[in-house]
Amino acid sequence: MKALNYELILSSKSPRRSQLLSEAGFKFVIKTKDTDESFSDELNVMDVAPFLAAKKMEEAIDLLEPNKIMLTADSVVIVDNIILNKPADYEEAMQMLRLLNNKSHIVVTGICLSDGTKKVVDKGISYVTFKNMTEEEMDFYVNTYKPYDKAGSYAIQEWIGHCKIEKIEGTYSNIMGLPVYLVYDILNNWDSI
Repeated sequence: MKALNYELILSSKSPRRSQLLSEAGFKFVIKTKDTDESFSDELNVMDVAPFLAAKKMEEAIDLLEPNKIMLTADSVVIVDNIILNKPADYEEAMQMLRLLNNKSHIVVTGICLSDGTKKVVDKGISYVTFKNMTEEEMDFYVNTYKPYDKAGSYAIQEWIGHCKIEKIEGTYSNIMGLPVYLVYDILNNWDSI
């Protein structure tokens, strides 16, 4: 259980990532830096999240402290080979939910860990299948939960995840925003990387 002995710096404002790390028993502090999250349209959609996690690391690495390991992450929702980012407003949130409605999509969360001398980039992949949602249900979700800071316009730990997700393949924590099992495995093997 060497993984839990490391002191981490989580460079993310996501309360969900903090919650997941806390629940898994990791010791960490939060230090963040705003990052440009743009990427080339030529990048394969499956590679966008790890690319952005690595980009966040490059921009935040000066926040790293001695004897600590920094963790950055980024999640994307992919449906029909299209990346759904965070919705700008009600209309965009509804549009995204219509695209996800009654079908499967992919959640990719890229992670990057670095101690200043070595860096590991990896990704978790999960498949999520939504049941059919009526316009009324989508309107209820968007108006009640205001998912404007969520990729794909939803959070699995909210009403939509409890009532409208039929099946997931992969890990729940990855869909929430952090593949905790990957962080744990990488840190357990950190000395030999």
